[in-house]
Parts: sequence; C-alpha cells; structure tokens
Amino acid sequence: METIFKTMGGYYSGMPATLASIAADLGISRTTVSNAYNHPDQLSPALRRRILSYAEARGYTGPNPHARSLRTQRTAALGVVLTEHLSFAFEDRASVDFLAGVADSSEYALTLIPTGVSVRNAIVDGVIVYSVPEGTHMLLDAQSRNLPLIICDQPTGVAGVPYVGIDDAKAIAPAAEALVAAGHRRIGILAKRLFSTPTNGFVAPTDIDAADLHVQRARIRGALDVFTAAGITAVPVVTRDQNDLAAATDGARELLETHPELTAVLCTTDSMALGVIEYCRGRRAIPEELSVTGFDGIGVPGLTTVVQPNRRKGEVAAMLVRSLIEGRPQRRERTLLPTTFLQGTSVAPAPAG
Repeated sequence: METIFKTMGGYYSGMPATLASIAADLGISRTTVSNAYNHPDQLSPALRRRILSYAEARGYTGPNPHARSLRTQRTAALGVVLTEHLSFAFEDRASVDFLAGVADSSEYALTLIPTGVSVRNAIVDGVIVYSVPEGTHMLLDAQSRNLPLIICDQPTGVAGVPYVGIDDAKAIAPAAEALVAAGHRRIGILAKRLFSTPTNGFVAPTDIDAADLHVQRARIRGALDVFTAAGITAVPVVTRDQNDLAAATDGARELLETHPELTAVLCTTDSMALGVIEYCRGRRAIPEELSVTGFDGIGVPGLTTVVQPNRRKGEVAAMLVRSLIEGRPQRRERTLLPTTFLQGTSVAPAPAG
C-alpha cells in the first residue's frame, strides 16, 4: 500500500522525489527549484534554504547534470584554449586575472586546454581562444568543431570570429612617449617572444613584421613608431621565450651587457620589467641611472606601466561566447577595450653624458 505524506504544498507519496515533485510539493515553479541548485544568486537566501532543506529531507540531491546534458545537448562547460603549458594559467598574473573574469561572468564550468592537448576531444559548449599564434593547429582545431568561438588578444583579424582585446600599438605609445619626454635617446626594448617557435636573443628590425604573435609584435611596433617619430632609430630589441622572472632577468642581462650605453628600457610586459629591476640590483640605480617601463598593470610598486583590463577581457569574452551558445547574434565582430597609462616612479630624466 502506498504511503501518503502531507507537505507544505500538498501531499506526496513515498515514490522517489524529482525536481517536478519537489516543485509541486512546495507550490513553486520547477525553474525556482532548479535555480536553488544552479543559480542561487537569483533566489533569496531564505527561499533557497527552504527548498534545499525540503529536498534533502526527501532524498533529492539536485538536477542530474548528465541527464540534463542529454536533454539539452549541452555540457555547461566552456573551453579556454591556451598557447602555454597549464601551469602558465596559474603563474602569469595577466592570465590569472583573465580567467577570473571568465569565471565571474559565466555560469559554465571552465575546461582549460593548454598546448599539447587536442581541442577536438574537449567536451564543451563553446570555446574561448586566448592569445595563440596565427595559424596554430589549436585555433584550426577549434574552428573545425563548429562551436561558438571567441578569440581574445590574438590572433587578430580572423574572418567570422568575434574578437576581444586592446589596441596594443596605441596602448603602449604613452610609455614610449614618457621616455622620450624625459630626454632618453638610448633606449632598448625587452619583450616576450615574437614567434611561436621558441626564440631567445636579439631580433632584427626586419623580422618584427613577420612575427606570428600579434600582441608582442604590435607593442614593439607601436613603441618603435614613437621612437622613430622622435628621431630615435637605433633601438635594440631582445626577446625571451618565457615571461617569468628568471627569463626576464636573463634577457635584461643580455640587453644591458651588450648595450651598456642604454639609459632606458621599455618592456612589453610587467614581468619583463621585473627582470630588468632584478638584474639592476647592485649594478644600476633605477630610475636615476636607468628608466624602466612595463605593460599589463599587475601591481608592481612604483612601475610606470600601461594597465590593461585583463579581468574585463575575460568577462566580455565569456558574455560573448555565452550569447553565441544561446543563439543570440553578435552586433560587433571586434571589441576593443580601453587601457590606462600609469605614471609611476621608474622613469626619470636621462642621465647627462
């Protein structure tokens, strides 16, 4: 004989609880019950506690994600394609901020897809390609999936794929202009790598335009344009494959040992600027003997730098890919976000002589 139990919203039998039966018992909609598990921010704390408490008493643990994915043909996951190894996503401050923005603006789980992992096998509803080289197989594989796709940072100008980023050449100009305004004429550039193939060392001016990593290419080109306009044409450029402190310090060593006459170094990332600062400890005073600028805005005390909206990039990329997943068309193919020049204390007038 089936047992009947009285509830707050009516009666229920001893049959296993479902989302529909929980909703009926409590006299609320199925969507409200679903939100208690999937979108708690849309309910008052009191209502959510009431739903979860009652569901627990009934032995109901929430919507079955596997069943939901079969029903909706969605996985509730976003893929984020990285051009670096997985550890980079947790060590590089700009990447950490970007991923935080994606997570904050998405109700989807994140599946990180680092270099060496096939995008073809990722079980995701959409893909955000974050700063990969032009023509890389990772981008081509992502495009072959015919899933909603967004590119952030690079490559630029991929037809039919919405893009989120900044105008890197324009953004770095104030840093270069600050060095020129301070009277510097002997300036070097320290940058993250320009090519997907690992390279370290000096880069010839003729090789810059051939670079397949568009972000660093644009930043270097933007700085060189400012220097050229000021009559400064001999600007040595050193790159390092990695963007960590050890690589940046070694890059600073190569640049400054080869060109000890330099009075300023423009860096295309804040991490590179940290390497210059580290190398100069006990060797040259900053900024009295050597001025330094960075790019990113990761919070280096006193550094004159360009602050880019890394977190906002992630937020916008997540919102755009979610719109595509939900079938809402995009009005713009290209979204450029503003940057801010931060005048710190790492630039001083060029030393005499």
